[in-house]
Amino acid sequence: MDTHEQTRAKRKPVNLTIREDIYAEAKELNINASKAAETGIHQAVKKAKEQAWVAENREMIRASNERVEKYGTLIKPIWMD
Repeated sequence: MDTHEQTRAKRKPVNLTIREDIYAEAKELNINASKAAETGIHQAVKKAKEQAWVAENREMIRASNERVEKYGTLIKPIWMD
């Protein structure tokens, strides 16, 4: 999600539990805990989606890799000359 989408997206108040020492340090460093949590959750969601895609497409990826090993790429990159 880019910065523009982040500012336009509707916000939902939630209740999170964060270790006191981490929160105190973030506050001392003027880190916005809500934005930091949102960024971390966004990264976790993105990673989970990527892992799910790989799991769903594992067989296709394996078959594609096997074909490339056996026959090479469909188009020879110019830097391989």
